[in-house]
Amino acid sequence: MLRLGTIVMGAADVERAVAFWAGALGYRPHHFPDADNGFTILVPPDGEGTRVALQRADGEAERHPRLHVDLVVDSADEQTAEVARLVELGATRVEWDSYPDDPDFVVLADTEGNRFCVVDAGHG
Repeated sequence: MLRLGTIVMGAADVERAVAFWAGALGYRPHHFPDADNGFTILVPPDGEGTRVALQRADGEAERHPRLHVDLVVDSADEQTAEVARLVELGATRVEWDSYPDDPDFVVLADTEGNRFCVVDAGHG
């Protein structure tokens, strides 16, 4: 059976991106000292579930990426609190030109400009 194992993202400053995503998700980093591209896997605290990996990339983050990460919360209050916490960790709000009239998501960018959303699963 096929499973989603790791979401891999590029970063110009891998250590800064690792610090952001580890703090955002509460994951622990597993560094590969011999990797010349800074490859680091972030592992969930219990070791179960989808991992996030960061590696050095030269290109810029896409303004409208074809693939992105959704982080899910259960309420609007939780969404507001998590967005504020993520901004404190270094995320930035993105002026998104494709919001619907009553969005259930907020678009942010990580420290590298990679877009991601915080989705309120309890919306509507």
